[in-house]
Amino acid sequence: MDLLPPASEAPAGGGAVAGRALRRGVGFRSLKLVNVAMEEALPAEPVGVAYGRLPNGLTYYVRSNPKPRMRAALSLAVKVGSVVEEEDERGVAHIVEHLAFSATSRYTNHDIVKFLESIGAEFGACQNALTSSDETIYELLVPVDKPGLLSQAISVLAEFSSEIRISAEDLDKERGAVLEEYRGGRNATGRMQDSHWTLLFEGSKYAERLPIGLEKVIRTVTHETVRQFYHNWYNLSNMAVFAVGDFPDTQAVVELIKEHFGQKAPAPCPPPLIPDFPVPSHIEPRFSCFVESEAAGSAVVISCKMPAGEIKTVKDYRDSLAESMFHCALNQRLFKLSRRRDPPYFSCSSAADALVRPVKAYIMTSSCRESGTVEALESMLLEVARARLHGFSEREISIVRSLMMSEIESAYLERDQMQSTNLRDEFLQHFLREEPVVGIEYEAQLQKTLLPYISSAEVVKFAENFSTISSCVIKIVEPRAHASLEDLKAVVLKVNTLEENKTIPPWDEEQIPEEIVSQSPEPGNILDKVEHPGIGATEMVLSNGMRVCYKCTDFLDDQVVFTGFAYGGLSELSEDEYTSCSMGSTIAGEIGIFGYRPSVLMDMLAGKRAEVGTKVGAYMRSFSGDCSPSDLETGLQLVYQLFTTKVEPRDEEVKIVMQMAEEAIYAQERDPYTAYANRAREINYGNSYFFKPIRISDLKKVNPIRACEYFNNCFKDPSAFTVVVVGNIDPAISIPLILQYLGGIPKVGDTVERLSREDLKGLPFKFPETIIREVVRSPMVEAQCFVQLGFPVVLKSTMMTEDIHYVGFLSKLLETKIMQVLRFKYGQVYSVNVGVFLGGNKPSRSGDVRGDISVNFSCDPDMPSKLAEFVLEEISYLQTEGPSEEDVSAILEIEQRAHENGLQENYYWLDRILRSYQSRIYSGDVGSTFKVVALNESVAGSVKSVFKPWEQRLETSGGFLESNEGDPELLVFIPFTSDVNIKSIAVVGGADGTSPSRMRAFINREGIDFSDAQNMQPVQEWELAENLRGVLEYQTRYSRFQGVANLTLHFPDNFGGDTTKIYYIGLRGEATQNKRDVVATIVYEVMPNPSDHKTKSETGGGFSHVE
Repeated sequence: MDLLPPASEAPAGGGAVAGRALRRGVGFRSLKLVNVAMEEALPAEPVGVAYGRLPNGLTYYVRSNPKPRMRAALSLAVKVGSVVEEEDERGVAHIVEHLAFSATSRYTNHDIVKFLESIGAEFGACQNALTSSDETIYELLVPVDKPGLLSQAISVLAEFSSEIRISAEDLDKERGAVLEEYRGGRNATGRMQDSHWTLLFEGSKYAERLPIGLEKVIRTVTHETVRQFYHNWYNLSNMAVFAVGDFPDTQAVVELIKEHFGQKAPAPCPPPLIPDFPVPSHIEPRFSCFVESEAAGSAVVISCKMPAGEIKTVKDYRDSLAESMFHCALNQRLFKLSRRRDPPYFSCSSAADALVRPVKAYIMTSSCRESGTVEALESMLLEVARARLHGFSEREISIVRSLMMSEIESAYLERDQMQSTNLRDEFLQHFLREEPVVGIEYEAQLQKTLLPYISSAEVVKFAENFSTISSCVIKIVEPRAHASLEDLKAVVLKVNTLEENKTIPPWDEEQIPEEIVSQSPEPGNILDKVEHPGIGATEMVLSNGMRVCYKCTDFLDDQVVFTGFAYGGLSELSEDEYTSCSMGSTIAGEIGIFGYRPSVLMDMLAGKRAEVGTKVGAYMRSFSGDCSPSDLETGLQLVYQLFTTKVEPRDEEVKIVMQMAEEAIYAQERDPYTAYANRAREINYGNSYFFKPIRISDLKKVNPIRACEYFNNCFKDPSAFTVVVVGNIDPAISIPLILQYLGGIPKVGDTVERLSREDLKGLPFKFPETIIREVVRSPMVEAQCFVQLGFPVVLKSTMMTEDIHYVGFLSKLLETKIMQVLRFKYGQVYSVNVGVFLGGNKPSRSGDVRGDISVNFSCDPDMPSKLAEFVLEEISYLQTEGPSEEDVSAILEIEQRAHENGLQENYYWLDRILRSYQSRIYSGDVGSTFKVVALNESVAGSVKSVFKPWEQRLETSGGFLESNEGDPELLVFIPFTSDVNIKSIAVVGGADGTSPSRMRAFINREGIDFSDAQNMQPVQEWELAENLRGVLEYQTRYSRFQGVANLTLHFPDNFGGDTTKIYYIGLRGEATQNKRDVVATIVYEVMPNPSDHKTKSETGGGFSHVE
């Protein structure tokens, strides 16, 4: 079976990129303006979607969209939420949502969850459904690459619409999970949100109908009451179904919707109308001083309610743009205030939010010093008043206009690459809020036409909505009472008086430099350049020693991502230096790591889509960026500035950082969860300073000078860094920029110590030596309970690469199985999390890996010991009996689907190439981790010749694999284009005793050498025959050869020859439809039927290749 592509075939994801980057630059600029009248109506029906209504009242939206490949985003929306509940039903709308996944007419015992997991569509807390005041939404993201999956997924939504089974037994099973979700919301954040909601909607039914409901109702409501609510309100006329995904025929999907929903009859009698629930306005502001002893810090919230407007005409749309510009301009000022000397708050932002169906609100929120709420409130009110009095400058409006134009340009350029979930959410808002869907092309034309002509006067008029006489609610939150209602009222009166007397001065603008790099650096040059065609990447070594690898893709037209890393991080520090140096990134970030204060840089980057961040971890330091191709120069300029800026601490910035750090520490000490988490870390990691929380006493020892010095040294030597760049780049444009700004980073002297992975120090910690059971008690406002079961993990170096994969699979398996026990069987938890930490040892080529696996959940405070025993029993059962084939298949399916999605993302490839550089087998050639390689081959690269079409298996003219003279042992490493399931292996060897006599297989293990292979237990081992005619195949234990990312075949000996010869290796099995764009999916068939297969010319080159 010929599956090898032509030699000239371009790697997937990398074709047709050169030139596209040039075209994309003019794509938005050449977009024509539109000539529209302000009163012109926008389309009432959504554009670009099959939209209609079935005779029974159900509305549907169907659109074909290729992103992500072979996936569909589905949803069922019901225009019913908690606000329609009666007093004895408070919480029932949410209970119905839970019961939907428990049982329906066709599915019982959470079979819907099992179905979703079996096809790779994960189920979890907040992933599949939500209930709000006005609506309930069910969401599924499902694969559509197998016949019947889409139909079955739509049938699940159809079950939700009218077939949810609500029995006493079903309800009792689910009560515990709902109660735990309720209990989880009764923390400090939940109490603050609930009280604000009640105050905001005082006088309306919304104030009394929080979606979670009342504990009493959750505990006692009858299944008859729940069922009656379901039958009353779940009417098809109140529903819409949405399907957006990678299917070729939208009409066929419409027919599926008709098949599953069309036979459902409308309600026999007219369904109850969904009533309107008005929210009364008020002139006098409402005030609240909320004291929350467990609060993370002090905060101020100003909310001003107004009717939710509709966007029906071009004028309405223009007003919505001006409103967005107002909040953007105001946020620019608020951020700059937070970075001034003695700021009134640490952070502050403003936004408009559609809270409930009839009302939206302008909401401004700040966090501040514990006793600083009055000062923060005054500053917030003052800035809105200043805007009303003086407006925004033309320069401010120009910056905001540039920001918004940049956003719509990016959306327009990637209009064919939008995620299906984003499109689905647009259609949801059309159904629920009647928001127009005009299509990205027309919306881009509108914004390009309207934005340049929106004046400062139009923008500032929206400040009137932020008035204390416009249904205003002012609330402060403090851990201890510092301010009173009288204080808040006095501030409002003071600011109103200043505004009336017009004594508030105009905004004082800063001078902003025009260029990020004041003097262009001298470009570097390329010392070495290597192509890696297997992954479509090119590697360069620059004259300053920096290594740069770039890969051109066409996944997103408006994205380039990059990361640079160097070995050496916080693990190198002594305990005395650790606290100061660990604060280096925070202190330097406030001062400005790119040569300018953050508030200044914000204006300099206006209209550009470029951002760069840094990270200093235990073993590595890194910088990462995300930018538009047209702004790649700006992104690289920021990297240049990072390496050439010497950050020096200034008193005002250090003071701000220390204040913020102090407040964060005090917040942690107030949080009852902190004592529990700290003790768990102390037990797990032996009270190591690296894992200890920072105390106030530690903060006082921080040396800002040393902190900044450490940060500067982290990003100083370019020769220590490897940089990977992935995205829509044109090398003709990008390489000169890379040479100028990365190659132009000055070299440093030879006195700088450069660390390799083998030089690194491991983290200082030790695991407990005995089993420890401990209860941590902490005072709480409302009783809660958190449980953690921790298990130390040590992965031996010889098994490490494979075991890391297994640990990942194991964590997902445990999460699924424990969820089945604790939630689905006993109904005692809302969710379960299984976390994995494997960063205990340095990333050595030969050392072991240490870390832990932890099982975490919250539960009723009376149940932790019992539930912990259930978890241990389940783990013990899995250790003894092992997981079922169904369990393993479900986990592998979920992992496979996640992997397939990643193949279409720049960030996946960025991470994949980075991990190749950091791989145990990396020794200077990043492409080696993507190539078929053989150890002990007599002719370098000859292993490639054994992977060829079936009919050529006996030919020797193309070469063969042979071991070195006198040493018959061979080791062959085979990575695949996608995870595969291998059913059998065929090997054709040489004559005269040179055929291999044994074969041992290892899966998902990189970097195995002969010593490893001889000492490790293979997944399977075979005694081979001299298969000179190529008619034999060797069956695998199929269940063990699932999800194979790479295969290593060890041939330890032969039939007596001086060398071992192999002419052909063939693998038979199944691969996913998505390619990794890497190496090989080799398919072998013992007796192929030529009529079953098309030739290469008929198939366009097949779907796999070997490099």
